[in-house]
Amino acid sequence: MKEMTAKEVQQRLEAGESLNIIDVREVYEYQGGHIPGAINIPLGLLPIRMNELSKDTPYIVVCLAGGRSAQATALLDRNGFDATNMLGGMSAWEGKVE
Repeated sequence: MKEMTAKEVQQRLEAGESLNIIDVREVYEYQGGHIPGAINIPLGLLPIRMNELSKDTPYIVVCLAGGRSAQATALLDRNGFDATNMLGGMSAWEGKVE
């Protein structure tokens, strides 16, 4: 499984890179603050919403602490997606939130 630290994601965003971030927390958690531009697909809905994603697009997956995003990353990997788990999740995030 590919992994990246929250700091690496933040640095790439601050450098102007366009990243595709999937936040797999529940809706209320996402609404409480998320990485700008992240889309919210709660982990429990990911199996039925994978059809909204492109296998040609690399994704970075985030949750609160890294557990749910690791599960989501493994699920996406098994289904042919290019997914990277953000280690530490939002608990490690020091960048902007919206």
